[in-house]
Amino acid sequence: MPVTVVRFNLVEPGATPASLSARYRAAVEMAAYADDRGITTVQTEEHHGVANNWLPSPFAFAGAVFGATRRIAVTVSAVIGPLHDPLRLAEDIAVLDLLSGGRLVTVVGIGYRPEEYALFDVEWKRRGRIQDEVLETVVKAWTGEPFTYRGRMVRVTPRPYTEPHPLLLVGGSSKAAARRAARLGLPFFPSAHLPELEAYYKERLVEYGTEGWTMMPAAETPLLHVSEDPDRAWAVYGEHFLHEARTYASWQSEGIRSAVRSAATTVEELRAEGVYRILTPEECLAQGLDSFVLHPLSGGMPVDEGWRSLHLFCEDVLPRLSD
Repeated sequence: MPVTVVRFNLVEPGATPASLSARYRAAVEMAAYADDRGITTVQTEEHHGVANNWLPSPFAFAGAVFGATRRIAVTVSAVIGPLHDPLRLAEDIAVLDLLSGGRLVTVVGIGYRPEEYALFDVEWKRRGRIQDEVLETVVKAWTGEPFTYRGRMVRVTPRPYTEPHPLLLVGGSSKAAARRAARLGLPFFPSAHLPELEAYYKERLVEYGTEGWTMMPAAETPLLHVSEDPDRAWAVYGEHFLHEARTYASWQSEGIRSAVRSAATTVEELRAEGVYRILTPEECLAQGLDSFVLHPLSGGMPVDEGWRSLHLFCEDVLPRLSD
């Protein structure tokens, strides 16, 4: 059975507080519907100060999802580690882990937008050292025992639900990220299908004498939208996908690799490229993917159209994936 994911970043260019509130509430309702239908995971992420209202607070959103669901996991992919106080981060994740009964998966990345570091007055050049401290501190904090932090004794409570601690992965597309994960004995989450980086991580595990594993995107991880008339959907809604694709691409330097990076500059190019795909239910089934990532509210997609896509996937595709 393939992994099934519903992705939310709550982007809405030109939103009003009322329209954005409606979008947030619709996303939680969609998560509840997806949970009832057997979707595996809700995936969300963190970005700050973006004009199109990209979600800045994934843990608050995850808490709302957990309150409305019973089984579905929430993957935060990724939280930008150096922008968080590590003690507070440990507390927030522990509380969500307790509330959800262990359904939270956190990928901690280092980020790639200096503007976000400037917003929080965090030194960009020190991000690697800060990331080390964040990861080391969070894992120590979850023991519930006193430990030394910045020259003083601290203790963080409550302890999480999951033993030995909530699922915490190190994200990234660099050798530095792979080394960091291996040194700390944490699983590694490459940001794209990068077998050579997975091999490097495994070599470093041997070097450091630690244990770990890799959760890596498949070679193909398109963002999906389901429609009974893809030609019409591209014509009417293609600009929403293009807006998100161009926003995300504008943040990526040459050294950053992503499973959903697009080079398209027009809707036609985006459609031909295949990073975003609008498919009929039959076409969706024929993809033969290891993971199906549905993106119902992409780029400010109207909520009604997002619901149509989610309904088609859950009613016409999902029951047949296990056939």
